[in-house]
Amino acid sequence: MATAIQRIEKEFFLKVLYDEQTPVVCLRNRREYTLVMDKPAGTELSLKAERHIPGLGPHKKLRLMADLGGTALTFSVDIVSVKNGRQDVHILAKPPEYLYKNLERAYSRIPGPVNLQLQLSYTGERYVLDYPKTAEFQSPDAISEAMLRLNPQNFTSLVAQISAWIKGFASGYKLILFTDAKPATIEERLLARTGKTLYLPSTRGEFPRTGPFPQGRIITEDVFRRFLESEGAEAYQGEDVVSRFLRDKAEAGVCAEVYVPILFYEYAAGYLYVWSGEEWQRPFDYEVLSTLFQFAGALAFSLKENGYFEGGRLSGKPLKGKIVDISVSGLLLASPPGAWTSMLEPGDELLVKLRAPGRTIACGAVIVRRFRDRLLSCFGCRFTGLHTVDLYFLFEFLYGKPFTGGDEAFIAGQV
Repeated sequence: MATAIQRIEKEFFLKVLYDEQTPVVCLRNRREYTLVMDKPAGTELSLKAERHIPGLGPHKKLRLMADLGGTALTFSVDIVSVKNGRQDVHILAKPPEYLYKNLERAYSRIPGPVNLQLQLSYTGERYVLDYPKTAEFQSPDAISEAMLRLNPQNFTSLVAQISAWIKGFASGYKLILFTDAKPATIEERLLARTGKTLYLPSTRGEFPRTGPFPQGRIITEDVFRRFLESEGAEAYQGEDVVSRFLRDKAEAGVCAEVYVPILFYEYAAGYLYVWSGEEWQRPFDYEVLSTLFQFAGALAFSLKENGYFEGGRLSGKPLKGKIVDISVSGLLLASPPGAWTSMLEPGDELLVKLRAPGRTIACGAVIVRRFRDRLLSCFGCRFTGLHTVDLYFLFEFLYGKPFTGGDEAFIAGQV
């Protein structure tokens, strides 16, 4: 972990670097260069190196390290100009916005070497699917033992058993999957966007205002109104849109109905629609609704077990990424924004392979931070499970010198 130094303390440390002519180290192209501040820090930072440093120029970033009385510091500066003399090099740069104290004695980052290849794969269970995305990420429902006894691996048999149960109290049902046809009706768009259940126990009554289920699983009147407003719906010749919505269903012979989405993580794979056209039929109470939730969960589980979502599974598949910078503690990788980059969050784990000439290093990496701009998604990752022999090799490969006991206190930047 690296902690940013406050402004007053930063000015103090920059002053000490100049007053004591403390060496400042730069690592580039597997070589170590030593610089000193040859003027007090002001609107610009003036640095002098005793030899030419390849690849420097205006608008480039220079990462620097210093050991100040046992305090490990790291900071980056943006170069304004470089003047190469006969015996030394003078660099003008903008003062660093932050200096960092290293608290974990990790290692300094350097730009990704051109001869170091990166291979990535995701170790958790995530999917990138061509189905409507709901507003929130939801883990698949736990399947009850009763539903597991229905043999969800056999999708056809499961549907037949669901059909037999529904016919005992309802006029009919439909099972719709968003495979080829995307959400079209108001009800379908509503389910796909919210991931919630449209529950109308009576079309001659009102929308439910609350329910006994957690996480707001039922679409309330407020949710429905906001949805209609987002789609630009207006009143029917002065009549309230919600009242008209219910009246249209009643006039079509629907007494009660339920639309239960089939949810798989953040995707709506389809829905189960059950309706009643007779007042005398069993009411759609909370017990019926709870059973339908379980059936929807069993259907999602069955689809997964039958490979329905396998084509979009991220786990084990190669992910594209480029090394921005790297240390023996971790790396910063970048990728054009896309389906897989939108899935990953801090705490997610990756499998990393680093291919250097003559050696491949395999280890884990946990994402500790992420950020985006218009062109790239970037992830700061900390290595996990890096074997000691691989650490020694990577250290020498990145920094151009063998690992020694003194390198335990090597200066570091943020992961």
